[in-house]
Amino acid sequence: MLTVTVCAALSAAGLAVSFLTAYRRRFVAATRLAALSLVPIGLAMAGLIGLGGKIVRAFSSWAADLVFKPTVWAGFAVLALAVVLYLIARFAQARSAGAPAPAAEPGASAPAGRQSAPAPTAAPPAVRSGRGKAPAQQSGTEDFSDIEAILKKHGI
Repeated sequence: MLTVTVCAALSAAGLAVSFLTAYRRRFVAATRLAALSLVPIGLAMAGLIGLGGKIVRAFSSWAADLVFKPTVWAGFAVLALAVVLYLIARFAQARSAGAPAPAAEPGASAPAGRQSAPAPTAAPPAVRSGRGKAPAQQSGTEDFSDIEAILKKHGI
């Protein structure tokens, strides 16, 4: 009950200051002050101040237990061990993925994920277009003679 009374007094004082600011024709600042002055009573009416108090009490109780109870320290040690084991497993998986596959038995096929692609022997042969142009003309660039003819036709 006392909390709601204090919040109402803070809001009333803030609204009084915002009315004085509006009287001086500083309407933007007055609106900003009115908005901020309504926050305390809004928090009290919504019950969020009591919730904040419960959160602070719970956190302080946990912090006191952290300092004074060895089981809490043991819990953190177990969590740290879990993280270390997880990181070791990830590191081992990354190392084993880069290693060559173990020798398979004769007649047994390699696993689907471990099949190696055939090594490329040479560069693919140059493909010639149907017009009979030399590959040197088309290496990396296209023949723009058709486009040039169209542009000349339109006078560009």
